[in-house]
Amino acid sequence: MQFINLLKKYVIDSQIYVSLMGTFLAVFFMHEQNTFRFPTAALIFITYFCGYLYTKYQDSKNFWKIIIINSFAGIICAVLIIQNHHIERLYKWLVIVVLGLLYNSSFLENYIRKIPLLKVFYVGLVWALVNSWLSFPEFNAPIFWVSFLFVTALVLPFDIRDMNRDNVVTFPKLIGILNTKYLAYILVFASLMIAIFYLKSEFSLAFFCASIFTFVLIYFSENTNLDSYFSFWVETCSALPLLIFWILK
Repeated sequence: MQFINLLKKYVIDSQIYVSLMGTFLAVFFMHEQNTFRFPTAALIFITYFCGYLYTKYQDSKNFWKIIIINSFAGIICAVLIIQNHHIERLYKWLVIVVLGLLYNSSFLENYIRKIPLLKVFYVGLVWALVNSWLSFPEFNAPIFWVSFLFVTALVLPFDIRDMNRDNVVTFPKLIGILNTKYLAYILVFASLMIAIFYLKSEFSLAFFCASIFTFVLIYFSENTNLDSYFSFWVETCSALPLLIFWILK
């Protein structure tokens, strides 16, 4: 039990876990395109980690520490890009950072998270741009749509979890939990169809297996579930395509 509590505190609650899951999804697509490079994976992880730290702690009294950490991390990211990529990737990275700031910054009067129903699509958009634009020299449309639809579907269970706490209109509040699940099924299925047609066979098989597991987790998503159901199990869906690919390889 103590190990589980430590894992929750230092890995899941620290935002390391969600950052790793996002990075694993990006690495899956990099392997599919034979473009994997460790500096790119490190750049993506640091960007996710700093973004989630900023979102979580921006209203805390220690926010100034997060600003310092993120500033140093930003320098590291810039160095990684300049030493390992063309300058155009630096511009892409800056766009991703700005999109993250627009999502949930309390100093803005109307940030994206306050806009009804937009959150799930916006998170899907940012992750999809990381996977299909930041990760590659050129924009990859099929990977964008696979990522966008899949990640958007994964955000919906979190809206189910938070439906009694959210102050804005979300899909579970508007159409109910059951219909929200149906919407998530449709998004995962559409993502899977694109993956089957456009990804290499071994990668589409891995994505198919991950989608089956995702369907099951969506089915059992309820706002009475423990937080770990969402913060661990649902988050893990992002890493499943890569993990399954490694197992089947």
